[in-house]
Amino acid sequence: MVIGFSWHAAALYLMVINSLTILLFAVDKRRARRRQWRIPERTLLAFCLAGGTIGAYWARGKFRHKTQKQPFSTLLLSIAVLQVLVGVGIIWMSLSGKYL
Repeated sequence: MVIGFSWHAAALYLMVINSLTILLFAVDKRRARRRQWRIPERTLLAFCLAGGTIGAYWARGKFRHKTQKQPFSTLLLSIAVLQVLVGVGIIWMSLSGKYL
């Protein structure tokens, strides 16, 4: 186990960041319909990069929001691929007993 790492804390963090990401997508969709000031795509992508990718994909489907927008969709996919690779690396290191 990595010193100071807690799977419970990581799970809690992911639940919070994904909930916030879903909320941001919902607010942005509402503002888009009302032609109000929008949440910048950079902010939405930052929350995805911080761990909210699953929430972003769920919100895109639920709210039908930013599903075809480019380069947003490509950047979101790139973030998802990066996170999967990092996750696989963490799991591999954890199972093999190797740590950074």
